Amino acid sequence: MSTTPSKVLVPDDDLRAFAAALLEKGGLSAEHARTTADVLVWAARRGVDSHGTARVPVYLDLLAKGVANAAPRITVESPTPAAAVLDADRAPGPVALGAAADEAVRRARETGIASVGVRRTVHTGAIGYYVSKVAEQGLVGIGFVAGMPNMGYTGVKGAAVATSPLGIAVPAREHAPLLLDMATATIALGKIRQARANGTPLPDGAAATQDGTPTTDPEQAAMPLPLGGAKGSGMSLAFELLTSVLVGAPIFSAFHSDDPQGREHRQNALLIALDPAAFGDPDAFVAAVDDTLATLKALPVADGADGVFYPGERSASVAEERGAKGVPVAPKVWRELTERAERLGVTPPSL
Repeated sequence: MSTTPSKVLVPDDDLRAFAAALLEKGGLSAEHARTTADVLVWAARRGVDSHGTARVPVYLDLLAKGVANAAPRITVESPTPAAAVLDADRAPGPVALGAAADEAVRRARETGIASVGVRRTVHTGAIGYYVSKVAEQGLVGIGFVAGMPNMGYTGVKGAAVATSPLGIAVPAREHAPLLLDMATATIALGKIRQARANGTPLPDGAAATQDGTPTTDPEQAAMPLPLGGAKGSGMSLAFELLTSVLVGAPIFSAFHSDDPQGREHRQNALLIALDPAAFGDPDAFVAAVDDTLATLKALPVADGADGVFYPGERSASVAEERGAKGVPVAPKVWRELTERAERLGVTPPSL
């Protein structure tokens, strides 16, 4: 009888240093490698394994193929104090959006609310990281990302729009920040791959074949379907307008044109920082956030439910636990990381 190998537990600091060492060998500067590793380990700590350390080989491949620029010349254009456009020059998403989050916070401190559009980045990673970075400074963070079309659109045959995510982080004092981090798809692409590997059927209405026919067969599934049908696909199209079109780098129209360059991988984003002090007493604000979250958690628990939770609460608890006990890494992922390490001359952490 075969047994499933247990996951490897790695202390988060060791995992972060290991990922950074691999990314630096892949061509990133030491600073950019640390930034990218921090985003990936942040996701892994919170249980978002699809955006965690399994993505390190993906970034290494993007760098090796020249899709991601290992030495980008990032520039910031600012026609007004409350807004800016950051041209990423194909920098990895963690590098570009990390800088954009810092820029948005700095500007919002002066103007009350500020937005930074990000043009021409590559694979943003977990959008929740960047809005959380804003919330850590006591501000509200809001973020949108648009990418390559890989999801259906209501009434369209085949892939039409992207599984573009939305992130909102609101600081609190007594509670972990509220963190809404969601895609506009019913199911993530990574979940489809996972179901295919496990041979488990997909939920009804979650995925479709290449021509857009709904299917529960993971072997036939080629793309996710939008969350809530027309609602999810409409949100994705709106995010394309609020990011790509707004910063002068359309993805959707180029992808569906005859221009072969329209299929080259790229992403755009918009990060917004909102300072509660511009609207009143910031201390009263976070106190009211705590009161709101406490009120929610005190509501009667429905039959069969294991509690009442607000967005980001459970992933924050997972992060605390994994920070204390170590971050679990799937055997397949650990094997790939150590194989990459051997090729690149990086020593894996001792377990």
